[in-house]
Amino acid sequence: MNTTNPCLTCGACCAHYRVSFYWAEADESVGGAVPAHLTEKLNGFFSAMKGTNQKNPRCVALEGAIGSCVRCAIYEKRPSACRELMYSWENGIHNERCDQARIARGLPPLQRPVG
Repeated sequence: MNTTNPCLTCGACCAHYRVSFYWAEADESVGGAVPAHLTEKLNGFFSAMKGTNQKNPRCVALEGAIGSCVRCAIYEKRPSACRELMYSWENGIHNERCDQARIARGLPPLQRPVG
């Protein structure tokens, strides 16, 4: 069984969705870990990762070439929205949002593992 994380060769979700989260996740004074300088305020309650709140989003923390080799520069400090978005078939669960992002970037949807 292949245990390689497909996100390491994808990155489509980081360049397809707005990454928004409760503002306190980027406020060190209340225990937030997301680097504040990589975020922008959306309103009184929510912030977003810079680069994701635009017509052609791409998270400022995404490094590498989508569909080839990517990494999150703040993986250990990424916001809850990123932590909660699972790749399709992770833990045996299909994720339509993963498929949509991949298709939008010209990548095929992930297939259910065999066996």
